[in-house]
Amino acid sequence: MAATTWGYFKTDSGQANNSIEKLVLTGSSTVAPLASEIGKRFESLHSNVRVDVQTGGSSRGVNDVRAGLANIGMASRALKEKESELLSFTIALDGISIIINQANPVTVLNKQQIIDIYTGKIVNWQAVGGKDAPITVVNKSAGHSTLELFLHHFGLESTDVKPHVIIGDNQQGIKTVAGNPDAIGYVSIGAAEYAATHNIPIQLLPLEGIAASVANVLNHSFPLSRPLNLVTREAPTGTAKDFIDFASSAQVNDLIEAQYFVPVAH
Repeated sequence: MAATTWGYFKTDSGQANNSIEKLVLTGSSTVAPLASEIGKRFESLHSNVRVDVQTGGSSRGVNDVRAGLANIGMASRALKEKESELLSFTIALDGISIIINQANPVTVLNKQQIIDIYTGKIVNWQAVGGKDAPITVVNKSAGHSTLELFLHHFGLESTDVKPHVIIGDNQQGIKTVAGNPDAIGYVSIGAAEYAATHNIPIQLLPLEGIAASVANVLNHSFPLSRPLNLVTREAPTGTAKDFIDFASSAQVNDLIEAQYFVPVAH
């Protein structure tokens, strides 16, 4: 049985030993909070394992796995061609939706219009088929993966964006847009879809002709999405394999959904 003391493990015979196994994950700050929650649940089922999750970005995760400094890397993107010798395991999908107030008559914006709104070239809704009203641009604060994904998709640098309101988490973004008929923002698609179907006055705009929905993230048709991956140098074995299998299973779907990501396991 396992003792409650950190780092101390008893065998079934009652003899004490130091057989606590440490599983080290490093990399993406997007994946890390989810991996930490999965790690806590995994530890509750494996009393002799401690899961150590460290951030530093997807590149660190890839490099640490290559160098043998981590058992598992975390990457909030697909592996690049130059990383093809590594193995990746998708545990969730992440997508973001452009949202506007439900009272706004605009129903679609093309990619260039969104770029022009966020860079201050379009400043009035009338220019994109809406009413004569100034656009309130809502942007994510630095350090949020949603911001990174948004900028990457639209080919922007952070300094290109001319925001009127800076928000942090998804709920703050939804609340801001719901309370301002002239606002535009972007949040995780799971959070947006949940809000829109629970009487919060926002609407999700399609992107490049594809409806913004969790279903379209899941079927890979929605353009503003990415995989959240665990990465290994070779085929995982032992505890690393057990953890990846667990993180890829429906047993953690509630943890994935709690962070507004899209589960891939059924």
